Amino acid sequence: MQVFYHLIYEYQKGLRDLCLFTCPNEFEEKIKNALDNQDIQYMICDIEGGKINIFFGMQECLEIMKQFSCEELNKLSVEEDFILGMMLGYGKAQQYKRFLTRKKICA
Repeated sequence: MQVFYHLIYEYQKGLRDLCLFTCPNEFEEKIKNALDNQDIQYMICDIEGGKINIFFGMQECLEIMKQFSCEELNKLSVEEDFILGMMLGYGKAQQYKRFLTRKKICA
């Protein structure tokens, strides 16, 4: 949970537009309460193994995510994967290389 609270701190300081935290689903209520108390928008997606992905941050980023083809991150299109990586604040150069590599594989 320490990582989760650090992500909240980074979001509130403007270091991130969107955050992703993965945890066992038994923490869902605690996380929802923490985000609600901070008035932070979020989206929760169930994943395999009794875990959840919690995306939180700017409403615009969450709206973009709702337009994605699916909630399963490993099934996102190359373009969706790129957009998500940029919103999460991953290194630009790394995202450019990842995009081009994935595009070649799909071609």
